[in-house]
Amino acid sequence: MDSDLAQHYSDIAEDDRLTRTPHGRLEFVRTQELVRRVLVTPMAVLDVGGATGVHARWLAADGHSVQLIDPVPRHIEAAASVPGVTARLGDARQLPVGDGSADAVLLLGPLYHLTESEDRATALAEARRVLRPGGVLIAAGISRYLSILETGSTGRLDDQLAPSVSAVIASGDYDGHVGFVRTHWHTAEELRAEVRCAGFGDVEVYGVEGPSWPALDHAGLAELPTLLRAALDCARLLERDPLMINTSAHLLAIARLDQ
Repeated sequence: MDSDLAQHYSDIAEDDRLTRTPHGRLEFVRTQELVRRVLVTPMAVLDVGGATGVHARWLAADGHSVQLIDPVPRHIEAAASVPGVTARLGDARQLPVGDGSADAVLLLGPLYHLTESEDRATALAEARRVLRPGGVLIAAGISRYLSILETGSTGRLDDQLAPSVSAVIASGDYDGHVGFVRTHWHTAEELRAEVRCAGFGDVEVYGVEGPSWPALDHAGLAELPTLLRAALDCARLLERDPLMINTSAHLLAIARLDQ
């Protein structure tokens, strides 16, 4: 595992990221909503890169049998204590589970942490290997437009930052200019193409937060109860709009393995 990635997740818990900011809370609610649309009956779920179990917790509470795989030892220790969840160390590129053993595979972090396209293809091939026929893949990406929307709405975008912002829009190679570790950021079409190339059919890509997430952060947590409903409605209305989908901070690809 990359040392920068290990250090980052030793310092910051995913649970905190999804609660400490308004857009993090919006992301969490919308991720639950989109996942629950396809996981409608109890399933064997493999949560790859599931950190401390922030999503595994509610998936298990929904009645799913959840196995979490993560490369960070302290994440495994925390996730293993969640009722209904088993957890083990592992890498998205070499999953320690058998062929056709999962009804659903979640990749809610690995695809952006794997900065080389070959590694992302390997992770998607592994997800395909461990899925049963008809199984569901749910894979997240970070939008290439996240940093321009964030810095443009907070007054931080200037001549010094503009080259890095332009570079990630052009290439997807994020260099850390607004915090976070080096990652790969997708467009909706790129994410769809990567999943299709891995052999999945019926690929749909959704914008998770919609375009209002920077406004939520500007207003602050105190105003979130007043603003959240409209933000959710906005995200739902535009979740597949080809002209607006990339304004979400995160993208979610949902696909099925042919039977």
